[in-house]
Amino acid sequence: MANILVVDDEMGIRELLSEILGDEGHAVTLAENAQQARQARAAGAPDLVLLDIWMPDTDGVTLLKEWQRDGLLTMPVIMMSGHATIDTAVEATRIGAMNFLEKPIAMQKLLKAVQAGLSRAQEAVRAPVMASRPVMPAPVEETSFGQVQVTQQPVTHNLGMARAVNGDNPIFNLSFDLPLREARDAFERMYFEHHLGREGGSMTRVAEKTGLERTHLYRKLKQLGVEPGKLSKKNQA
Repeated sequence: MANILVVDDEMGIRELLSEILGDEGHAVTLAENAQQARQARAAGAPDLVLLDIWMPDTDGVTLLKEWQRDGLLTMPVIMMSGHATIDTAVEATRIGAMNFLEKPIAMQKLLKAVQAGLSRAQEAVRAPVMASRPVMPAPVEETSFGQVQVTQQPVTHNLGMARAVNGDNPIFNLSFDLPLREARDAFERMYFEHHLGREGGSMTRVAEKTGLERTHLYRKLKQLGVEPGKLSKKNQA
């Protein structure tokens, strides 16, 4: 069970989300505006926030910026809107939101996004524990997108992420000196570049491989600065 904060000025949306998430066993706190959301956050960090973009007092993107500025963006935030543009969604993810749901929200999409957010939160909690362990080679894990090897490097400089290619499978070495968000962005950038290269830049096939909808995939690539067209030409060359 997780503690989820739902922020939306529409009573019907709040009640619907509360009912769906409550049926899944989660504890739900409701806020109808940004001020109530601030009060709920001040009482303690929820495990996940569902945040509407368009609200009468302070919009969701502004509230997200406040939390990021004040060091309060320590939980996954999923933005919601029925009128937001792609630019607004991209801006929210750049600030720190992990996902964007377009209203009306299908129950399956909602539950999938919530589960992904809670899983990411659990990974963030485990990260400091992993970083505190003695330096030793990590095992290579076979995944659907190739071999990923994570090793802890001595902290001298911001080493970033280096890639070596072993046949068709990329091997990544991740420095634990990186902030979590930068490390995640670096990994995701190489992850999508890998799939775009293998699929010849086909967004349809990459969407199927990665399990993302095409619209969300376009937003993610724009956020990461990945250009499918250039990768496709490079692969053909």
